[in-house]
Amino acid sequence: MSNFFTEANYENAIIELFREMGYHHVYVPNIERDFNNPLYEDELEQALYRINTSMPDAAIADALYKLKNFESAELIQKNALFMDYIQHGIEVRYFIKEEEHSGIVYIVDYKNPDNNSFIIANQWTFIEKSNRRPDVLIFLNGLPVVLMELKSPSREETDVSEAYQQIQNYMQEIPSMFIYNCICVMSDLLTSKAGTITSGEDRFMEWKTQDGNYENTQYAQFDTFFKGMFQKERLLDIIKNFICFSKEGLKQFKILAGYHQYFAVNKAILSTKKATETDGKGGVFWHTQGSGKSLSMVFYAHLLQEALNSPTIVVLTDRNDLDNQLYSQFAKCKDFLRQEPIHAENREHLKSLLHGRQANGIIFTTMQKFEEAFDTLSERRNIVVMADEAHRGQYGLIEKVDSKTGKIKVGIARIIRNSLPNATYIGFTGTPISIKDKSTREVFGDYIDVYDMTQAVEDGATRPVYYESRVIKLKLNEETLKLIDAEYDFMANNADPQVIQKSKKELGKMEVVLGNDETIASLVDDILFHYENNREKLLTGKAMIVAYSRTIAMKIYKRILQLRTNWTEKVALVMTENNKDTKDWKTIIGNKRYKNELAQKFKDNTSPLKIVIVVDMWLTGFDVPSLATMYVYKPMSGHNLMQAIARVNRVFQDKEGGLVVDYVGIAAALKEAMNDYTSRDKKIMAIQI
Repeated sequence: MSNFFTEANYENAIIELFREMGYHHVYVPNIERDFNNPLYEDELEQALYRINTSMPDAAIADALYKLKNFESAELIQKNALFMDYIQHGIEVRYFIKEEEHSGIVYIVDYKNPDNNSFIIANQWTFIEKSNRRPDVLIFLNGLPVVLMELKSPSREETDVSEAYQQIQNYMQEIPSMFIYNCICVMSDLLTSKAGTITSGEDRFMEWKTQDGNYENTQYAQFDTFFKGMFQKERLLDIIKNFICFSKEGLKQFKILAGYHQYFAVNKAILSTKKATETDGKGGVFWHTQGSGKSLSMVFYAHLLQEALNSPTIVVLTDRNDLDNQLYSQFAKCKDFLRQEPIHAENREHLKSLLHGRQANGIIFTTMQKFEEAFDTLSERRNIVVMADEAHRGQYGLIEKVDSKTGKIKVGIARIIRNSLPNATYIGFTGTPISIKDKSTREVFGDYIDVYDMTQAVEDGATRPVYYESRVIKLKLNEETLKLIDAEYDFMANNADPQVIQKSKKELGKMEVVLGNDETIASLVDDILFHYENNREKLLTGKAMIVAYSRTIAMKIYKRILQLRTNWTEKVALVMTENNKDTKDWKTIIGNKRYKNELAQKFKDNTSPLKIVIVVDMWLTGFDVPSLATMYVYKPMSGHNLMQAIARVNRVFQDKEGGLVVDYVGIAAALKEAMNDYTSRDKKIMAIQI
């Protein structure tokens, strides 16, 4: 590229691109304006009158006052209030002939895009704590909703990282500009990424397609980003439906949907609308673990309210811990959803919640509550069932006769359908549905959108997972290895191991072999050696050990503390309790509140808790972005294996990837699973074996 292609040249190229998309260009030095005002006030006032033709001057004046005067608060709180204004309108009060009235003044016309003002402006000087001039601003009806920081493509010493730092400096020096910000952009021609005012640099994401097609994303052209995000109608859709705040304790995070979430959710809305008019099968939404599936479900639920005229949404999971985790995500986004999610305590409570309304409501429940009785819960048509982890247990539409007992077996899918006969069903999953698995597709329909592990790694939505085998370190004998192989054979021959009871004899054999005291000693010795020499000082030093059983997990925990007596705050055991547990075990395992405290500590990057030992808990839906190491001492295959190892694929700062350290020979199961988990041939592999 020519060295004469300067930042100014690039700026002009961007402006020309936006002019082609119908934006009006304003060269700011040519207009008279107040340098202390971040708003393009003339445009704003004209837009308010144009959009709210039935509102009197007093109502418009009140809206303008609220847009220009925010109570003293942190920038994120002011921005959250502005986002509420731009997404839902401004509640105003005004007087007509001394009589007080109330109403809503809208600042964007989402139904008629051409009724809005779209301006691209460069050289917009703004003076607050200091004098600053962002490269490019996008004004929507006079509001600076997009800020772009550009860097010269021809200067080797600058890149998008410098653009990111510049945006952070702007937030310190001209914070009022960011009250009205929806999207921040950093670009150097080769790389263009978008984020929000709370996004770390690692959370700025590319937009790789204009139509939702994943085929050419690896080498997307620079204009794909701008045309993909900033076509007028799409920008309006993103601002209204794909930006939300998630409250994490006292902190708030502003989230901008990725391109894969945006297109997939819109596809899901169309599929759902069609299903309500036909067979009730909304389809399957497969987005790999770590790529934001839970937030996609939030965006879907939000958009569904308008698309289907406020349906009641039933969110269905198959385990209490998943129910709690997903409920928590929806609760954090309740302001965006405009309603508080509700937990159904039992079947009767679920029935009363459905009968007590004709519309609205986001109700969380588990499949087990449907099996408590077999009566109809509701015959309403405006109910949408969102089933999480749809590949698991969502089977059995047709009653079958048990060949041994002669009794009729009713599948859970049929029970749920009988309970909500006129509802529409959509399945969400982070794992693929096997070609052999006809039952899941019979319940939900075909795939709506597929965003696999390899695509997610390519996009930077997740990190690659690396594999290291240390089976040989345990010096397992031939008989033991054969027994472990038999375990994998069993899992391979049973598509749904959760509903098949293995004999206690077989389980006992594996327990004896893997729980042998000498083997446990060798295992722990090697884990400690590997961790302290390779992983302890990496990122935050977080690691997870997956044990075969509760007994083995306890042995590992006690062995670690025996060898590292000062690690009482550094290592913890996380597993379910049992009524038969001894007092000693109960003290170590603790109650539900204690486990919640451990979860918060493990998610806290500054906490002394670095290593957790688990059996089944925390292997699904539990996210610790800095977690980079998993030690596997439990035979797993298929979606159970892929969900487990996805704990280490989250994006965190400069994390290169996650490492899975194998002590039970999962390599073959990983290779087999990857055949399903990658939907097409790619040059980048999501798992390096």
